[in-house]
Amino acid sequence: MSIKNSVTDEDTLLSKLQQWARSLGFQQLGISDIDLSAADEKLQRWLAKGFHGDMDFMAKHGSKRTHPAELVEGTVSIISVRMDYWPGDSVEPWSVINDGNKGFVSRYALGRDYHKLMRKRLAKLAEKMQKELQPMGYRVFTDSAPVMEKAIAEKAGLGWIGKHSNVLNRDNGSYFFLGEIYTDLQLPKTPSVTAHCGSCIACIDVCPTQAIVAPYEVDARRCISYLTIELRDVIPEEFRSAMGNRIYGCDDCQLVCPWNKYAQNTAEPDYLPRHNLDSPHLLELFNWTEDMFQTRLEGSPIRRIGYECWLRNIAVALGNAPTSDEIITALKQKQGQVSEMVNEHIDWALDQHGV
Repeated sequence: MSIKNSVTDEDTLLSKLQQWARSLGFQQLGISDIDLSAADEKLQRWLAKGFHGDMDFMAKHGSKRTHPAELVEGTVSIISVRMDYWPGDSVEPWSVINDGNKGFVSRYALGRDYHKLMRKRLAKLAEKMQKELQPMGYRVFTDSAPVMEKAIAEKAGLGWIGKHSNVLNRDNGSYFFLGEIYTDLQLPKTPSVTAHCGSCIACIDVCPTQAIVAPYEVDARRCISYLTIELRDVIPEEFRSAMGNRIYGCDDCQLVCPWNKYAQNTAEPDYLPRHNLDSPHLLELFNWTEDMFQTRLEGSPIRRIGYECWLRNIAVALGNAPTSDEIITALKQKQGQVSEMVNEHIDWALDQHGV
């Protein structure tokens, strides 16, 4: 569908879209076509190696993930936006990671769940387009459907996919969320950018579990983010010591990335830390009841993993913490009061303390 109104100059149209996006709190907007054939080839190779682990959703949607018009009929253009989330005033990450009595939570998850916030803003952007341009068919997404958001962002010029598989922006690093609008409007495409990882392998070297098995290739089954968030079963024992005190996600590959010295602090108050999650004490979190977990993490992305996996992750971190009577007592008190799966991790933790 072509635009039939006074905004016919592509540069003017693109400038308007970018202005509208900024007014809604997005830091950047780009537009791509729907040819994701190159991304499809990489995805199929990755799936064939089993690197997706238990994330069956990565394979179950057939070709819809890499053929946008199959997911949303009539799609000819994809708007891709990014929103910075780096909580500038939060406790310095490495100081938390290096304190065995505390728990590390990925910086993206310290505040409100981004999914709803981003989708609402994207819907407002689409409504603005409907009003100012013309009626259009569309759907908005934020990590909420079989969408190749990183590949789309790369095609739209928001950045390039780095060796750690995250999208990197030369002026803003990688601490941002992505969102998309699939539309049947023919829109001007924005050019992709050159990759600038060069010979750097800092992210590969720092990964605690060697999950980045080759440049640009991550075996999710080894990734701490997968183990603490996506996996709903027993965490393989071979990775537990390397997990340290990372109880929800892992930012190591981003923390060492040279490009993140350019990361911008978030302008969204909702992304700032809640309940001291930027530097929480493990024992305090371990003693939360399920009601406390549900109440205190209302509106948080952490709530998605559920109380059982929350205790599982903290039990592993307590096993890696410096030995103390308080930790041993807390672990013993939970024994027999939790699921078999959590008990298995508590037993392992106690064993680490020689109990």
